[in-house]
Amino acid sequence: MAAGDTERAQQQIDEIEALSSIYGDDWCVVDEDEKIYCIKISDCLDQPKWTLCLQVILPPGYPTAEPPIYQLNAPWLRAQDYTELANSLEEIYVQNLGESILYLWVEKIREVLVEKAQSSDPEPDIKKITEEVDEDDGGDFLLDYQPIQENQIKMLNCMTSETQEDEELPPIHHGNPITDRRSTFQAHLAPVVTTRQVKRVLEKLYENKKIASATHNIYAYRIYCEDKQTFLQDCEDDGETAAGGRLLHLMQILNVHNVLVVVSRWYGGILLGPDRFKHINNCARNVLVEYDYVPSTEESSRQTGKSKKIRKENKKRTEH
Repeated sequence: MAAGDTERAQQQIDEIEALSSIYGDDWCVVDEDEKIYCIKISDCLDQPKWTLCLQVILPPGYPTAEPPIYQLNAPWLRAQDYTELANSLEEIYVQNLGESILYLWVEKIREVLVEKAQSSDPEPDIKKITEEVDEDDGGDFLLDYQPIQENQIKMLNCMTSETQEDEELPPIHHGNPITDRRSTFQAHLAPVVTTRQVKRVLEKLYENKKIASATHNIYAYRIYCEDKQTFLQDCEDDGETAAGGRLLHLMQILNVHNVLVVVSRWYGGILLGPDRFKHINNCARNVLVEYDYVPSTEESSRQTGKSKKIRKENKKRTEH
């Protein structure tokens, strides 16, 4: 690793440790290997009116050569709000080129939320999500994710015709289990193109006594509707607060579609804290890589190297 790469990697580590310390439970590691993080930002700590999730991916060149890749998520966020916030974040990046800027981004977003709370803007019309606290919940980050309701599914109207083919049970694949402090996590994957297939796969999995007896069976699916050019997607926590939303976010970031991922967790009696979310995401990512929904890290590196080589060769041809 070159000296510049080592320095950037250390800067990223230092920044992540600082942010984790500053924001505590509001800071979430979505995928440590891929440098994907998320933070819940509110206008105030007590009874917040406005809340937003900032999701970031730190590329290898951050902070000296590349900006973070980011996504803003909130049920109330409209196109104009998104554009205004995005412009503010990009302005901060330009004003602080080469520096670590995530803290500045978070506080800028908080400032905007505080202004909204103090202005005459009506509170967001969102049904409160009640957090189900279980024996292994340590008050971790709660993702502001609302599952797609049935009427929204009808509005999408992207179901394929009810043919016998749609009703067939897709093949179900099982990933390698991960065990930590007597808790075991295992991912299951199936290709799906309709919600009926999702239901069939879940029913089949629950026929397995071991899977049915799992403490949690967390799942998420994404189905691409070509006629509407949109996604039909949903998730389920099964008592593991916010786990389904995190799993769905991982699938969105990896840009996978027409697939259902279920992660079973058998609780071993020892609290894992935030590590349980890391294991859930790692299980899911591993099975997606294994069945070619996502390129492996090595393949991604080879593709990146190949692209750079092609660009260099093209540049040489142009110069000649």
